[in-house]
Amino acid sequence: MDQPRYIAIEGAIGVGKTSLCDRLAEEFGFRTVHEEFEENPFLADFYGDRQAYAFQTQLFFLLSRYRQQLGLFQQDLFAGGIVSDYLFAKDPIFAHLNLDPNELTLYDQIYSLLDARVLKPDLVIFLQASVDTLVGRIRRRGRTYEKNMDPQYLADLSEAYNHFFFHYGETPLLVVSTNELNLVDQDDAFEDLVHEIQTHRGGVRHFVRQV
Repeated sequence: MDQPRYIAIEGAIGVGKTSLCDRLAEEFGFRTVHEEFEENPFLADFYGDRQAYAFQTQLFFLLSRYRQQLGLFQQDLFAGGIVSDYLFAKDPIFAHLNLDPNELTLYDQIYSLLDARVLKPDLVIFLQASVDTLVGRIRRRGRTYEKNMDPQYLADLSEAYNHFFFHYGETPLLVVSTNELNLVDQDDAFEDLVHEIQTHRGGVRHFVRQV
């Protein structure tokens, strides 16, 4: 496989997806696709009462992500690549964590119709971090709607992400532990990651820096 032209970055809330997305796009001269989480009118209420607002929050995200993905079909990836700070296929992670059985049945029917039309990335980068690391990063960025986030929810979400990507096989996958890495501000670590991306040839690889 040549250097990927469509890269998706994934990981739990606060792991640093968007920051890495922007730097990789700058490095490769690619366009960015950012998840439109701030446009979700239910998100702040969801963090205050997950049970009451889960279904509305989930459907808004699903349809918003799908609308963005449809736009990718109309773009020539060979004329200029794309780095996205989310993977459409991760949407069910949140649904299975938050929805009740009846809501999940309806969600799964909708998702299966939409997923068939979504463009698959050439490479997915899965960023891992401990729950303590995630909590610290979320606090530092200081988003108002995240101030009521339950740490147990973050722990459950992190576990669900690990389970999802342990079984993931749709595209080449690069797994990166970020507990001790600052891939945005540490130039040497970033350069090593860029080399790993450029030499990835399929399957699952784990990014381990040589000390």
